[in-house]
Amino acid sequence: MSSGVPMASGKGEIFEIVLQFMPDWVQIPVLVLIVLLVVGSWVFKLKRKIDRRRAARAGQAVQVAAAQHGQGRGSDYLGPYAPQQAAPQPAPQPSGADFLGAYAPQQGRGNGSV
Repeated sequence: MSSGVPMASGKGEIFEIVLQFMPDWVQIPVLVLIVLLVVGSWVFKLKRKIDRRRAARAGQAVQVAAAQHGQGRGSDYLGPYAPQQAAPQPAPQPSGADFLGAYAPQQGRGNGSV
């Protein structure tokens, strides 16, 4: 029962259906935009690949090379949201039920009992 024509994928069928509902004067710009997006993504990937190779040849880590150009991003790049280096805080004063403060019994000095 094979007709010799390969079956289109689900995405391809949906794409064709959407294009059929568009007028002819809209179909061509839509197809051109899709082609430009695909070609643009290829160019972007190629540029990133070239940047990685240049960084590797220069002996830099890829993240360091990206950070030098102000392109830090992702979960490791916090930018202005990075925690600030806080000054060391003084030791906390004891408090609570176990701290008697001025009401603590005074230590006896040399009362003779050992």
